[in-house]
Amino acid sequence: MSEPVEEPTHQTYMWVVAHPDDLEFSSAGTVARFAKEGKRIVLIQVTSGDRGTQDRTFTPEVLSAAREEEEHEAARRLGIAEVVYLREPDGAVVADLALRERITKMIRTHRPDVIVTHDPFRPYALHPDHRAVGTATHDAVYPTARDHLCFPDHLASGLEPHRTAEIWYFGTESPDIHIDITDTFEDKIHALKAHKTQVGDGEGMADRLRGFSTELAKDQPFELAEAFKVTKMRT
Repeated sequence: MSEPVEEPTHQTYMWVVAHPDDLEFSSAGTVARFAKEGKRIVLIQVTSGDRGTQDRTFTPEVLSAAREEEEHEAARRLGIAEVVYLREPDGAVVADLALRERITKMIRTHRPDVIVTHDPFRPYALHPDHRAVGTATHDAVYPTARDHLCFPDHLASGLEPHRTAEIWYFGTESPDIHIDITDTFEDKIHALKAHKTQVGDGEGMADRLRGFSTELAKDQPFELAEAFKVTKMRT
């Protein structure tokens, strides 16, 4: 049985996700809990989800604007301090050096204690953007963001290297931390309902997610959970 990690020195958490609603489906209960505890939450939104629809009336430009607006509202409902859009192309994210540099810049700007992202090592993960964002974020944390000779032009703009203490991966098959979201589950559902282009009226969503969260908490001393794989960084 794993227990939630309580680290009083961890005050800034930065989520790096591929699409609007990835944070909410994977982690919104955790975000709401941490925000209520006074922790600072920053969201780095790599794409604006400009291809994520079956509705043929949308253009990519209209859809991306709608999804950014939805994400801002969801973030407001969760108490997220800041949302940054990198506006990489939806469905075509590549874990190359250019993306790693952009994420490194976000790490050095916001200086998170913990970074939370997609598990890029999960077998048979289907969405290429999820794999790419998880990989680029993983590669940006160590040693790239830590060492000043990596992207040294950042120094000229006042961005110093930064050591992140931990990476948490969501969507993992081997979690080792379970966060109690029993008291913030309704916050998760409220935030997800902001994503109208994706969930519509949300009919049946709460029941499905409650079942999933109950399953994640089955060996825990609480009712509902979100789960992550944690990697602690070397100093």
